Amino acid sequence: MTIVTVALLTLREARRRKVVWALAGLTAVLLGLDAWGFAKLPGLQTNQAGELTNGEARIIASILLNLVMFTMSLVVALGTAFLAGPTLSGEVESGISAAVLARPVRRTSVLLGKWLGLVGFATGYVVVAGGLQFLVVRLTVGYTPPDPVLALAVMTAEAVVLLTLALLLSTVLSPMASGVLAVGVFGATWVAGVIGGIGEVIGNDSVARVGAVSRVILPTDGLWQGVMDALQAPSVVSDMGADAAAMPFLSTLPLTPAYAAYVVAWLGLVLAVTATFFARKDI
Repeated sequence: MTIVTVALLTLREARRRKVVWALAGLTAVLLGLDAWGFAKLPGLQTNQAGELTNGEARIIASILLNLVMFTMSLVVALGTAFLAGPTLSGEVESGISAAVLARPVRRTSVLLGKWLGLVGFATGYVVVAGGLQFLVVRLTVGYTPPDPVLALAVMTAEAVVLLTLALLLSTVLSPMASGVLAVGVFGATWVAGVIGGIGEVIGNDSVARVGAVSRVILPTDGLWQGVMDALQAPSVVSDMGADAAAMPFLSTLPLTPAYAAYVVAWLGLVLAVTATFFARKDI
């Protein structure tokens, strides 16, 4: 019961933080700009002085949707990282943890409750914001992703991986430092994935290995590849051929059951390490 109580309190505290309102504002602006941009696609003039056909507009919308959803994933990354950072280290610095943990409450229960609360927040945001984005594309261009439910589920998993990392960092760093470092590692992993794709196209195994290693160390880019695969039209990758691997907003790596199992194991390991650090932390 303690875990559920802490999770509900974490959700309530997340709603009170200014970062939530910043997330809402950024998302509203993003959706407005996307609606305006996608609405321009059907009547867009080509170099041959003709308009895009409905089929061509949908293909372009498929590629642009990956770009837009990446922007949304950045918003999720910023929000979850800067919410998770103060959750542990912020409460330790303010003395709240000392008051709570003075009672017969296990630190592991507090940690799991906070983690579940943040997971609930990230899930709610991804489902609402992502669902609205899909609706915008459907109404403006008539394009529906091949598997929108899977895309939202994997994007939620990406957010969970990042907030779990931020929780781990918050046990050893200040709230601000843990959030900044988590977002920085997230961005570096994505760049490493792009570099790895370029290595595959040019046939350089050493460069290609950069992306593969980064997806093992932090699974966010591997999950992002699964999100894009679920969103893009299948014909886009086949038309691009081998060069598709070097495109930052196209995916040639669908999410596999083996990689999904690895992500679950990664989360379990990082949570266990976080619990160990939190149990030894002076409060």
